[in-house]
Formats: sequence, structure tokens, C-alpha cells
Amino acid sequence: MATIKDVAKLSGVAVSTASYALNNSTKVSEETRQKVLAAAKELNYQKNGLASDLKRTSTNTIALILSDLSGPYYSELIKGVQDVASTNGYDLIACSSIGGAQSTAIKFLREKRVDGVIILAHNIDDKTILDSAREGFPIVVLDRSVQSEHVVQIEVDNEHGAFMATEHLIEKGSREIAYVSGPYNSHDNELRFKGYQSALEKHGIEYRSKWKVSGGFTREGGYQATKMIIAQKDVPQAIFYANDEMAIGGLQALNEKKLSVPDDISIIGFDDIQLSEYVSPPLTTMRQPKYEAGALAVHLIFQVLSKEKVDPNYKLTTELIERKSVKGS
Repeated sequence: MATIKDVAKLSGVAVSTASYALNNSTKVSEETRQKVLAAAKELNYQKNGLASDLKRTSTNTIALILSDLSGPYYSELIKGVQDVASTNGYDLIACSSIGGAQSTAIKFLREKRVDGVIILAHNIDDKTILDSAREGFPIVVLDRSVQSEHVVQIEVDNEHGAFMATEHLIEKGSREIAYVSGPYNSHDNELRFKGYQSALEKHGIEYRSKWKVSGGFTREGGYQATKMIIAQKDVPQAIFYANDEMAIGGLQALNEKKLSVPDDISIIGFDDIQLSEYVSPPLTTMRQPKYEAGALAVHLIFQVLSKEKVDPNYKLTTELIERKSVKGS
């Protein structure tokens, strides 16, 4: 196993300089840091966060890194990870990526303080993941594409799911369909919007940019986006919300304006969070396999740790859940 001395020798710097570079210290230049990181990668150097250069032993711990630990979407995903991890005698550490380069999440990645990492956090850039990926340190990314021999990716078929959601509204009689989007830098949102547009195109419906409003994947965002759509005084026949939280916020805005769902306007969501079944009316939505994604991610980590060959790409399907928020259902 390579040591920090080997890294220093290959990169042509002192051991102390190599240590500063590997710890992202401001005491070294960016050019030196990159040179040291390149040497570390070439030597497959693995820094142990508890004691540098001691032989790394198993921690029996998996880290789950999320953009935010709050929100109903994550509960089933966490349960799927936790169930499989605990069954195999492993602990789970869930942490958020809030704080950027100084966050605990980044430390887990760079210092290998756990045996494997599952990432559902789009504010951790691809470069950080690629720089952290090593043989024997499995990283599984959810809902993003990161190409590396040491990274496994699990994606939900967001594009087809959004296509099905939009086509369901069309088949139930709606031709004026707004789209309330997530963040514009979201990979999920990009694919869902693409699916929405494809369904409109298939059925000869013109896309109208004024009916695309960002809701940021939050309940408050969905509420405000819906108020903006209503304020244009050209209310569409239906709204496709790119997640359920925004749909629930939108439902509140529609109720405040005395617009009945589904009699006056149909709405559909995406995710099938638990709350979607209990709002009034119950929300029609696209179910994505959150528990299954978490469970699969841990299974794949264990397979990699056991030196088994795994497929680097997995795509999970979505399912239309019909309830009462779409007219004609």
C-alpha cells in the first residue's frame, strides 16, 4: 500500500507539502495541489481519516450523502439503505452536503472514513467524486451520470416517467398543460422536462414557455409557481409538477383561488411521497422506487467490496399511480 512518502517522492515535494495538498490547505498553490493529487491517484494512495498511513481496516460503515436531510422524499430511500446495511452488520451515517468543500460529506469522500459512499447530492461536483473514486472504495451515485470504472450509477427513468405523466393528462382530455419545474441545474428536472416536451410533441400540442415555471422542488416553490400561473389569467387545463412536494404546495394555491381539483384543473406529481395519498384530493403521481434504489445501492457496495463484478449502470422504472387529482380518473 502506498504511503504519503511515496506520494511526496513521485510528485517531487516534501512530505509536509504533500500532506498540506491532500488536506486542501491554503499553504500550497493550486498547481502543487494538483500535482500531488495526480501522484496520489497514480499510486492508488488511500488516506485514512483516523490515522494517516496506517493500514486501512474496515469501518463497517456506509455513508449516505444527501443534499438536505429534511423532506419526505428521503425517508424511504434512507430506510432502504439502512435495512440492507444493518442486515449485513453495517452502520449507516447519513449526512448533508451543505457547507460545500468544508462539509463532513466531503471529508468522508476525500479521507475514506467509511467503507463505501452513496451520493444523492447534486452540489457535490463530478470532479470531487472522480478524484475520490478508488479501487476498493465503492461509490454509488443516484440520479446522475458519472462515468468512471470505480463509480456505479443508479438512475430512475425520469424521462419516460414524465412522458407517461404528461400523456396521462392528455388522454384524460387536457391539451393545455403547464410544467412546474425543479431547479434548472437538476439532472432529474432536465430529464422530466424532456419527457414532458416529448409527450406534447407526440400529440401535436404546442409547447408554451409561459406555462413553464420553476418551483425549486419545494412545497413553497410549488405554491408560488402556481400563483404565478394563475396570475397570468390564462389558467391551463392541467399542471404537471416535477415532484409531489411542489404539487402539494400548488394544491394549496389553487384552493385559495377557489379553483377545484380536478373539476377546474387537473394536477399530477412525481415521486409518490407518503403525503400524496392523504391530501385532498389524493394526488395522482408517478411512483419511483425510492426504497428499492437505496437497497440496491448498498447491495452494489457489498458486491464491490467482495470484489464481484457489477454493472456500472442501472435504470429503474416508474409507475403511474392514479388517484383523484386528474379529471376523468
